[in-house]
Amino acid sequence: MKAIVTGSSGFIGSRLCYYLEKEGNTVLKVSRSSKLGSPNDLICDLETTTLDIETMLGVNTVFHLAGYAHDLSDPKKSENKYINLNINATKNLAMQASEAGVKRFIFISSVKAGASDTLLHRLAEEPESIYGKTKRKAEIELIQLSKKTEMKIFIIRPSLVYGPGSKGNLLSMKRAIKQGWFPPLPIIKNARSMIHVDDLVRAMMLVHAKGIDGEIYNVTDGKDYSSTEIYETLCKITKKKLPKLRTPLFIFKILSCIPGGVNQRVIKLLGNERYSSSKINSLGFYAKLRLGNLNETLF
Repeated sequence: MKAIVTGSSGFIGSRLCYYLEKEGNTVLKVSRSSKLGSPNDLICDLETTTLDIETMLGVNTVFHLAGYAHDLSDPKKSENKYINLNINATKNLAMQASEAGVKRFIFISSVKAGASDTLLHRLAEEPESIYGKTKRKAEIELIQLSKKTEMKIFIIRPSLVYGPGSKGNLLSMKRAIKQGWFPPLPIIKNARSMIHVDDLVRAMMLVHAKGIDGEIYNVTDGKDYSSTEIYETLCKITKKKLPKLRTPLFIFKILSCIPGGVNQRVIKLLGNERYSSSKINSLGFYAKLRLGNLNETLF
């Protein structure tokens, strides 16, 4: 197989490229700023330009991971970037792939795009953040395109992704625990879905082989994690002893009511982000790793 991977230098993209090459596939790695290490490394800023049509010739599959998810604290300043990268670039790339005869297009969206396939079935798709809204708009554009083209289009919504080299809030939490200044969490009875990056790659390959055209697949490792469990697991991974005294829960509830940046983090810490992966499970997918395997790999 000859494949294009956008966002190839990212946390997920780099693992996908490694797997594809390990399995003997030819991979054209598209990144905005990666260093040119081989003829298959392509620098392209999809926000402002498109790939050359010649690049698409002979490609079987496009894995589109590139997007914009930064500056969430003040997203209005970056609204154009969200629209250009998450919506316009996705639509343009898919149309270009279809015209070039690409057989499959796999879009890595996010559970932030909506509630499809959640444990509360048939909820309307109501993303709240501009990140989720632009991801959802891109999904709609792709679903519409899937009805007009012979190219098969699949959408994958990962839950929070962990693994060696994890980014974002999970990395921040891990570092804070290791440095000894993360507040010891009390018993928080919430539920959060997660997925190991290598299991996510496995899910992509399963959808590639067995997915239904135009369908959306949530991907989780099948386990519900409370914030307390995540905290305690990271303590074990960083070899920090679990504290005997915990910060009272009411302190966090008070902080969640105070306007400002802190309250949003506390609300997220206390909240639920639970998703079902029943659709991809019906294809035969079951995760092999859990959060305790954070530093392990499958390939």
